[in-house]
Amino acid sequence: MKFFVDTADTAEIRDLAETGLLDGVTTNPSLVAKTGRKFLTVVEEICGLVAGPVSAEVTATDFATMLREGHTLAAIAPNVCVKVPLTLAGLKTCKALSAENIKVNVTLCFSAAQAILAAKAGATFVSPFVGRLDDIGEDGMQLIADIVQIYRQYETFTTEVLVASVRHPIHVVAAAKLGAHVATLPPDVLRKLALHPLTDKGLATFLADWAKTGQSIPQA
Repeated sequence: MKFFVDTADTAEIRDLAETGLLDGVTTNPSLVAKTGRKFLTVVEEICGLVAGPVSAEVTATDFATMLREGHTLAAIAPNVCVKVPLTLAGLKTCKALSAENIKVNVTLCFSAAQAILAAKAGATFVSPFVGRLDDIGEDGMQLIADIVQIYRQYETFTTEVLVASVRHPIHVVAAAKLGAHVATLPPDVLRKLALHPLTDKGLATFLADWAKTGQSIPQA
């Protein structure tokens, strides 16, 4: 499973990229707005921090303007993945950009039927929002299971399932068990994947026992 971080905070992205575990970045207008910086400048900086896909979202709702914005975003860097909403205009934009070999992330997916359309439109990624479905009493992870199952039936579907609106590590593990290709995580959730109280307890014991020996490992 690939891990993307869902943020426009370049300091966070830089720190997480240094772990070597980060495969890409997703952003949206809300995340960029929080930075108080110019949108295109932020996207360009992020593209220089990671080698993998950087999802940058269009802000228009009509096809012609979406397509124009998509071309502008794609011109920023080779690893830009243009993000479009799962509307008919967004799908039309996805089809046009994909035909030009421009990567596209179709976002705001909330049903398997929508995911089928994204795959037919040639999306690189489809982003089902599991947390937002859970919030309204639906089973977000069941949607992931349905999409993965459907995509596996058709060799011509090359769209990757990018699990979004992830709230906690349990979402990540459940998505991985179902075979989702990517999870995009807020920075704090990505860091929580490494945490376990027994790891902390075991490390504390090892360090205490080592200290009693009075030894040190010399530098090479």
